[in-house]
Amino acid sequence: MISLETRSLNKSFGSLAVTQDVSLAFEAGLRYAIIGPNGAGKTTYFNLLAGNLRPDSGAIVFEGRDVTGSDVTSRARIGIARSFQRNNVFPDFTVRDNLALACALRAGSAATFWRPMRRLTAAHAEAQEIAARVGLAESLDIPARNISYGSQRQLEVALALACQPKVLLLDEPTSGMSPDETARMHALITALPRSLTVIVIEHDMDIVLDFADRIIVLDYGRVLEQGTPADIRGSEVVRERYLGEHAFGGNAGFAP
Repeated sequence: MISLETRSLNKSFGSLAVTQDVSLAFEAGLRYAIIGPNGAGKTTYFNLLAGNLRPDSGAIVFEGRDVTGSDVTSRARIGIARSFQRNNVFPDFTVRDNLALACALRAGSAATFWRPMRRLTAAHAEAQEIAARVGLAESLDIPARNISYGSQRQLEVALALACQPKVLLLDEPTSGMSPDETARMHALITALPRSLTVIVIEHDMDIVLDFADRIIVLDYGRVLEQGTPADIRGSEVVRERYLGEHAFGGNAGFAP
């Protein structure tokens, strides 16, 4: 079953065409990695999927419903959640309160900002459960600014999960991480339930090849190639365009 689809999607900034006739279909429950060099249009495509940008033409369809004109909030409510390349948390809130607020807002607690956080009992219970899922159970009562950078990135994934998404968009989840932090994030995203369709922009080819069921290669805003990791490993056009005579592996030829 197709969960999310883009049809002939186009986006330009002035005379620069950043997304060019991109038609892609994401099957429910599969893991996708979007790769390509700087300027390939990866983040712009994510911004279009999430609703941060509107396309110039084309359509975005979620579970058979045209959501092209829907904003970020509307898409989050129906099941499309997104984490960012840079941390997007409330630094002075504890991990618990960051997650409880996200859970309360998703549940439609309109008066959340006028109620003491301690009264959000159900939201706090859910926050504790989500924190355990992402490895932050020991950090619940620590302000977000005081946890490590890697833990802040884990918290951002947790905030996206608090939206109870059907499609999860992860933008460079391991960017700027140490090897140990990268390993923890790799384990976290690999363990995400198969009820989720997960789409990741990632530059670490070791993670991409281990994690992804399908890989999409963007080149100057167009789809250059797509297929299984084996397909991409064996693609001559990918090798010629990015890798030359180098073996496919490591980070060679690809960039965030």
